[in-house]
Amino acid sequence: MRDATDTAIWEHAKTNDFVIVPKDSDFQARSLLYGSPPKFIWLRVGNCPVKSIEELLRNHSVAIHTFAQDHAQSHLMLP
Repeated sequence: MRDATDTAIWEHAKTNDFVIVPKDSDFQARSLLYGSPPKFIWLRVGNCPVKSIEELLRNHSVAIHTFAQDHAQSHLMLP
């Protein structure tokens, strides 16, 4: 879905019970406007290697798991 619109990504994630994990803030506004599902995890990092993203996700795996199980939360910001 690399070339898909934000709306298409949002609807696909909503339909398939996926969590969206972007590096930009576009989905924050959408989440505030429409609520969840889907949930999203905003990676607040600049340009960085994939290895850095992997480390970030691994280091916050407990918070991510807790977030995924909490139906009251719609988004999570890392770091």
